[in-house]
Amino acid sequence: MSIINYALKGNLKSFNQKIKEIAKIEKRSAFKIKLNFLNCFRLIGCGYSDYLNYELYHKSKKEILEYVSIKDQDKFYEIVSPAKYKTFFTIKPNFLRNFKKYIKRDFFADGTLEELKSFLNKHKCFMIKPYDGLGGSGVKKMYTEDIRDIDLFYNKLKSEKLFLEEYVIQHPEISKLCSKSVNTIRIMTFSYNGKSEILFAAIRIGNGTSSVDNFHQGGMGCLIDLETGKLVGKAFNKELEYFDEHPTSKVKFDGFQIPNWDKVKKMVLEASKVNKNIHVVGWDVAVTEDGATFIEGNRRPGFDLVQVLSKRGRKDIMRHCLDIINAKEGTNYKI
Repeated sequence: MSIINYALKGNLKSFNQKIKEIAKIEKRSAFKIKLNFLNCFRLIGCGYSDYLNYELYHKSKKEILEYVSIKDQDKFYEIVSPAKYKTFFTIKPNFLRNFKKYIKRDFFADGTLEELKSFLNKHKCFMIKPYDGLGGSGVKKMYTEDIRDIDLFYNKLKSEKLFLEEYVIQHPEISKLCSKSVNTIRIMTFSYNGKSEILFAAIRIGNGTSSVDNFHQGGMGCLIDLETGKLVGKAFNKELEYFDEHPTSKVKFDGFQIPNWDKVKKMVLEASKVNKNIHVVGWDVAVTEDGATFIEGNRRPGFDLVQVLSKRGRKDIMRHCLDIINAKEGTNYKI
């Protein structure tokens, strides 16, 4: 996708309406805000949603230039997570097999009809997912009792490249935040030359009505303090609504302690060294009663959640990784 197509992707009518609302709040001309958007596009190649989500209409030129754009991500990930190794992560059944040491749950992918029947006999509910997908699209919770024709269901799985996964039972403390969804932690790691580190962590929490927690599917996100594992500040959703507490459970976010945080960190730091060709991964982690497990790993973790929650551009993350690679390899990668 070209940068221009990316920038124009989205609902222009909705964008114009948002600009009008911002103009009233800011007491500025809508026309001038649109000109500001075009300038941001010129500077970093941002799209409609980037401009709104990052509140770039508030930012100075220096601040805007620190925001990671899709163009920056393309360049960065081809260095730190080359596309030729992507199926290790992006094909989700591959991921489950490659990281089975950390994933104890059952799954059905590309098996026989008899194997599907065996899976369904063991699980009253499960998650159905596409083999390859982004943003939580196509992921939903299902119940075995709702399958009326197993042959039709089997053919659907094959034709649409879907697989089934045992439903994760999360830690009771995490369920207090929202019991309708498995509320996962997104942790971005960098691994290189035998060393690994955590770059960023946030929890995604379901909105109380959806069975998924994804930021792009109505969920909300909240920063995690890397040392303590406590939530920091307010939670945000994709519409930039702020929440001191969960709208359904009423649990306060700031200061909420993630259980088993040391085990979570140990797991991601160890797993990040499994594939030595992929240096940056965005892990989706579910906290369980006895520790933690992976939901999936993302070879190209997006920066939207990172930058919205940080309330600033995060090119510093990219520079940090590239500086380490440059020092070791004598390269001169820059963002």
